[in-house]
Amino acid sequence: MPHDTSDYRLDEIDRRILHALMDDARNTSASTLAAEAGVSGATIRNRIHNLEDAGIVRGYTAQVDFELAGGKLTNLYLCDVPVTEREAIAHEARAIPGVINIRTLMTGRRNVHVLAVGESTSDLRRIARQLTDIGIHIEDEDLVEEELFAPYGPFHPDDGEQTPEANDFISLSGDASVVEVTVQPDAPIADRTIEAAAREGILDEETLVIAIEREDLELTPHGDTVVQPDDIVTILSRAGGDADALSAFRAPPSESTTQ
Repeated sequence: MPHDTSDYRLDEIDRRILHALMDDARNTSASTLAAEAGVSGATIRNRIHNLEDAGIVRGYTAQVDFELAGGKLTNLYLCDVPVTEREAIAHEARAIPGVINIRTLMTGRRNVHVLAVGESTSDLRRIARQLTDIGIHIEDEDLVEEELFAPYGPFHPDDGEQTPEANDFISLSGDASVVEVTVQPDAPIADRTIEAAAREGILDEETLVIAIEREDLELTPHGDTVVQPDDIVTILSRAGGDADALSAFRAPPSESTTQ
């Protein structure tokens, strides 16, 4: 389902996916990510589609060594373009044969960076002339020797065993909060209906289940809805989403951790 980028809020699962895709999109496996995050493979695939629909993941590109690919030259042009014309000129520059990447900056001089590939220095001079012809002032240029990439560090999941407190947390007025949490396999609420969980005291009166994400489905919960392991459940907690509110969705601590 498409999302407006202003409304899409990243949670722990989304951040884990983004880090893995930035690190190595080609070899990122939905099943591996699912096992690490404690959710199903279908949930991971659904989240990737949502990130793409929201425009957060814009595409997947190959990193090519053009020197090895036939001895080609990669050149970076640092350019100055009037701010009011920057967007239009950037699109024109993108159409020039050999141009492979354009980066526009918000303010200041050298506010457009153009990356281009040529067979020879004469080819790079031809690209420079064409950039000048469309109104781009080239302030400096140089051959690119190496370009390194790395995933965004804060998206990396914490090391060690993953037992997330909550995927996402929103504080409301008073002590209330909206919390998103993944149901662990041995959680008290797993395989019970919401009505039964409330009757048995697993869900307290201060906690209301308001949404369930299951694989590629978004469910509206009712009393007879069975909460399943790996469900991503959104709850409204009038007690502030404290440990008691989340305990229904977590596996009980093992004896080794309680001794």
